[in-house]
Amino acid sequence: MEQRRRVAAYGMLRDSDGRVLLARGSARCPYPGVWQLPGGGVEHAEHPADAVVREFAEETGLTVAPGAIRAAVADVVAFRAENVAMHTDRLIFEVEARDGRLRPEPDGGTDEVGWFTPEEAAGLPLMVFTAELLGLPVSPLPADMPRGLPVEPAGLTADRRQRFAAYGLVTDPADRVLLTMIADGYPGAGRWHLPGGGTDHGEQPATGLLRELVEEAGQLGRVVDLMAVDNLHNPAALGPEGRPLDWHGIRVIYRVRVDAPTEAVVTELAGGSTARAAWFAPEQVSGLSMTDVAARATGQRVR
Repeated sequence: MEQRRRVAAYGMLRDSDGRVLLARGSARCPYPGVWQLPGGGVEHAEHPADAVVREFAEETGLTVAPGAIRAAVADVVAFRAENVAMHTDRLIFEVEARDGRLRPEPDGGTDEVGWFTPEEAAGLPLMVFTAELLGLPVSPLPADMPRGLPVEPAGLTADRRQRFAAYGLVTDPADRVLLTMIADGYPGAGRWHLPGGGTDHGEQPATGLLRELVEEAGQLGRVVDLMAVDNLHNPAALGPEGRPLDWHGIRVIYRVRVDAPTEAVVTELAGGSTARAAWFAPEQVSGLSMTDVAARATGQRVR
């Protein structure tokens, strides 16, 4: 099957009684009659938090303000008629309602919206990621779903790429910070960066990060929590492809602990994006030339 990927963003909105807002898929979407958190595909160059605001307005009529990132999960679904295995990275934000009137999406992907207690939601057909986030049992969906591929995000072309990646603010018991240097031939070459990188098809974000930690620095870590979502749009990134590409990078940042640190050694094959790795004491970090995401994660200014 052809392997494809997409990134989607959703919002968790609760009312004063603790009920959660859910939206039901219309006959026009791949999962008609199935309920999920409001949200949808992230467009090219769009910040996932902005995608939540846009999707909420379209699907529910509500204006929301996104808050903290709550979860980052992934799943793969087979669209057999199209011979496509679709990997979706799903980002879920806490949101607050600011304005608007609740209604379904006119002529769109949702034909009903409503507030539900956990007990009420347990009786609904739910998307797997929604059931898991609500702490509910996962029930199989009807065998004839999904029905048709989701709509492609706006703006993607052959030279426009969307990449999902997971990175870590990695520390050890002495509070040293682990950083990796970007190799020649890659955007940001010579700068210190957070360990991590693009996730593989079928891979959960946190799992991908821990794999990258071994490949880039030879360390075994554990994920502590999810810190933030970072968005990078570089319309003329020059990398190994040999020509400028319009890159949209969506990056989740985790806090990671290495309980038994060793000397940092790059173990990935030669020609990879990591030149070297090293541990730094807190007082050493401020003098380094770092990428913007590494500087923000460590509380430094970009040099």
